[in-house]
Amino acid sequence: MARQLPYAQMKAIFTRFHALEAEPKGELEHVNAFTLLVAVALSAQATDVGVNKATRKLFAIADTPERMLALGEEGLIEHIKTIGLFRNKAKNVIKLCRILIEDFGGEVPSSRAALQSLPGVGRKTANVVLNMWFKQPSQAVDTHIFRLGNRSGIAPGRDEAAVERAIEDNVPAEFQLHAHHWLILHGRYICVARKPKCGICPIRDLCLYEEKTE
Repeated sequence: MARQLPYAQMKAIFTRFHALEAEPKGELEHVNAFTLLVAVALSAQATDVGVNKATRKLFAIADTPERMLALGEEGLIEHIKTIGLFRNKAKNVIKLCRILIEDFGGEVPSSRAALQSLPGVGRKTANVVLNMWFKQPSQAVDTHIFRLGNRSGIAPGRDEAAVERAIEDNVPAEFQLHAHHWLILHGRYICVARKPKCGICPIRDLCLYEEKTE
């Protein structure tokens, strides 16, 4: 397993990320907490671009649990059938809407436990909603962050839970709120899986990855 970078290098890395983009944003389109929750749930094993393409028209007519429930499972499928696992996702979203209405007054809850009690909502989805909407410093670890965390030494861990803990334990407090966005964007566009773009990497000199590309 990769070594953990020392604090001074961690601070330097996130200082550079902050200088490049002080307020990084997630790429899933949404208009409120509910549409964010649905978009993140739909994004499992799918791209943000693909989800956005499917949800633009959907969220224009179904931006609340009540409206989504009125659309029905088959109506929802018509909008999201270009997304992988669409049938199971549609079933979960409709169940989720019903529970939000019956148990939470139609509002998206702001606790991880409550979010994870909803159909199709795992820890990663809950953490994204908590971070993006409720501004909690929660760390959603996806494949990009897992790869980058281990490759660079920013957040080494044997599984996603360990990488999440490494971010929480080692990223300086002032950078915790935006850490997951900086890391996911860096992993998605620069520290890519097969041939990382080390030549344009802003943290190349601080990273532990030995097989750097030109």
